[in-house]
Amino acid sequence: MHREDFLMFENNPDLIYLDNGATTFKPKEVVDKIVDYYTKYTANAHRGDYDISQEVDMEYESTREVVKDFIGAKSSKEIIFTKGTTESMNIIVSSFMKNYLQKGDEVLITKAEHASNVLPWFELEKEIGIVVKFIPLTDTYKVTLENIKKVVTSKTKVISLAAITNVIGDIRPIKEITKYAHENNILVVVDGAQSVPHTKTDVKDTDIDFLAFSAHKMLGPTGVGVLYAKEKYLEVMKPFTYGGGMNSRFESTKELEYKDIPLRLEAGTQNIAGVLGLKAAILYLEKVGMDNIHEHELILRDYLIKRLQEIPNITVYNVESESGIVIFNIDDIFAEDTSRYLNHYKICIRAGNHCTKIIKDEIKVKNTCRISLYFYNTKEEIDKLIEVLKDNKKIYDIIL
Repeated sequence: MHREDFLMFENNPDLIYLDNGATTFKPKEVVDKIVDYYTKYTANAHRGDYDISQEVDMEYESTREVVKDFIGAKSSKEIIFTKGTTESMNIIVSSFMKNYLQKGDEVLITKAEHASNVLPWFELEKEIGIVVKFIPLTDTYKVTLENIKKVVTSKTKVISLAAITNVIGDIRPIKEITKYAHENNILVVVDGAQSVPHTKTDVKDTDIDFLAFSAHKMLGPTGVGVLYAKEKYLEVMKPFTYGGGMNSRFESTKELEYKDIPLRLEAGTQNIAGVLGLKAAILYLEKVGMDNIHEHELILRDYLIKRLQEIPNITVYNVESESGIVIFNIDDIFAEDTSRYLNHYKICIRAGNHCTKIIKDEIKVKNTCRISLYFYNTKEEIDKLIEVLKDNKKIYDIIL
């Protein structure tokens, strides 16, 4: 679908790109929006009184409105621009949870989480003495409310989960989890890096407390992301950085006053071009339709699984997950060698631990090959992949 909108396909006609979980291609509309900013109205945001600066302000703040509507937030004040999911997760932990949680309080995650939803919690555990606990997964590596209930105690204060994980690709029952969590005075943090680009997101409907996601995984530019939080939590959140743009005044007497949210949490010059590119990406996604995107990915995924199972010496580890992420290995072949072999045929996949280093405790494999699909992928690309994989006995003839 819509491949004609992407210059990467025009400039690389033989390329088969199946690493969309890492980053996505950018449609012409996103590229044009960024070029327009740099060539027609370059100026800083929230700094100038002249016309092009006012235009930047209008475009920048209208992006906040577009993001608000895209994820179903109550107010544009709840939208904070960051460098990406990783920074957003770190801000949640360092600027809110560090002051909200106390020694002995429990935070629940899983061993299938990305490093961005693991390491900040591990650091907070060392710093203030919280307790990070793991929710057990099912035999197919999924999260269920029943398993969450098994580890919740009176000290549990936070559940922090990816809505869709970047390796297993399972879709978590976030709305169901949030309802139970709030009944027990537990906050819910959602890593939306792999979900917001692929499925309809509605933070009001799911009632989540915090959400983090990145522009570059949803057709936008790198270096920009979003932190969503309910307004009541942002109001008490300590700024992650201090400097220009977030203060109203400061004096030599050390009196100071900070601005209201969201600007209080966006110190310094932001990635303006990135923010405007994010706006163009969201408008493009809405034009394609999030339901259409998800449906197309599921069709491709089912087809991919069926074709992979034709190859006797390939193991697929997440047959029952519900997103466009598929992980596999060729028996007795190192994952990175498989990736290098496919690269010989201009097929791009991800190989390694995918920034999810403790999932090996669950799937008993350290490194895997990951295919992550998007709406511009095709069955014909999958057929080419399968054709090459069926000839895998000559991998070392190719890569050595």
